[in-house]
Amino acid sequence: MGSVIVQDSRIKPLNQKSDRNGKYVLYWMQQSQRAEFNHALEFAIQQANQRDLPLLVCFALMDDYPEANVRHYRFMLEGLRETQQTLEQRGIKFMLQRGHPAKVPLQLSKDAALVVCDRGYLRHQKIWRAALANQADCHVVQVEADVVVPVEEVTDKAEFAARTIRPKIHRLLKNYLINLSPVRLKRTSLDLHGTSVDLGNIDTLLGTMKLDRTVPAVSCFFPGGTFQARKKLRQFLQRDFGPYAKTRNQPQTNHVSHISMHLHFGQISPLQIALAARECASHAESKKSFLEELIVRRELAQNFTEFTPNYDQYVSLPRWARQTLDDHRGDKRTSFYSREELDSAKTHDPYWNASMLEMKYTGYMHNAMRMYWGKKILEWTRTPEEGFQIALELNNRYFLDGRDPNGYANVAWIFGLHDRPWKERPIFGKVRYMNAAGLERKCDIHGYVQKVEKLVSKARANGIRFPGD
Repeated sequence: MGSVIVQDSRIKPLNQKSDRNGKYVLYWMQQSQRAEFNHALEFAIQQANQRDLPLLVCFALMDDYPEANVRHYRFMLEGLRETQQTLEQRGIKFMLQRGHPAKVPLQLSKDAALVVCDRGYLRHQKIWRAALANQADCHVVQVEADVVVPVEEVTDKAEFAARTIRPKIHRLLKNYLINLSPVRLKRTSLDLHGTSVDLGNIDTLLGTMKLDRTVPAVSCFFPGGTFQARKKLRQFLQRDFGPYAKTRNQPQTNHVSHISMHLHFGQISPLQIALAARECASHAESKKSFLEELIVRRELAQNFTEFTPNYDQYVSLPRWARQTLDDHRGDKRTSFYSREELDSAKTHDPYWNASMLEMKYTGYMHNAMRMYWGKKILEWTRTPEEGFQIALELNNRYFLDGRDPNGYANVAWIFGLHDRPWKERPIFGKVRYMNAAGLERKCDIHGYVQKVEKLVSKARANGIRFPGD
């Protein structure tokens, strides 16, 4: 099966407790929800083999994950069902239990020689890992598996912009663009006893959970799982990679990967994606552009949430941005819309309405429109603070890749994060401005509106509906 390379820089002890005798090594899977190309999993297998122990993988399923709804849960559970099947093929028992993410692995750690966990960059994910490490009676080790270059290896502070983090990442890339080979588990864990939630019928399982059901699942557009992520990657590189550099900002097209939602749930490794893209012999400009988004821009977002405790609050914006928006908060606005009107896509702007409908009915929005969508919320709300809050709430509610470092950074970018001052304008001050005329000049925006109309029709035909439909 080959050897595994898990760099020491990906590994971090979370407590100073000693290893001990146990029945198994436990891998608490939380962020990296996949059974392949997973540094945390392969490290855990290594540790189990060294101790001549089986490996148990657990996942804690909670009803009230922050801001999640049935759309998010359906996508996640589709992926976890596949992960369970793949782990079993490798001789590894996957135990999914209902309960709090810190308490389920804590209970299972009582019989563990060692606990391995993956890494998350959001506030609650850090709290869960710290709680487990503090309460467990054995050693707890965290392995970073969802970035190409480990965050602290790049820098020890919040970076100002892509231009400041880019050279720091590029200096290290050659050390981390390394293939990860699977390790064969010497002792099967399939005979371990323990209860696990049945993933055979996801609809039945969802029916037993206390969830927000007002946002329908979108499996007809985007089913979850590693297989689907790999399929999208293969199709993108074979069919859409060539025109990507020229058309990535053309929302009427579909020359994009649609992989961000799988990255959010850890269903595919960013390293696996980067290696596959790098191996493409042609399309140099598309390769450069795609890897910039996948590595530099995405890991700038992880840097933001890692080193900015209040990443989900208006105060996280740069001082210059808050100052210029404050200077213009009294400027006359030609249009005001409430959160409900925005949510219902009932504005005077057909382009904005189309972007909102794409988000609601598919769980996705073309990246070129995400920028315009957010800028108009800033323009149409009574205060920049209100606009920030509404944009973040809608982002987290409807996007499959919402509630993610990228989402928090993208919303904050709308209000000046990771950007520079521009020409001063009403309402926006020196924060970057976008308007409908720019869309009409740069892309076939009417073609985009027509594309969304077809998507909404397909969604409704598949039972995806909202009040008023």
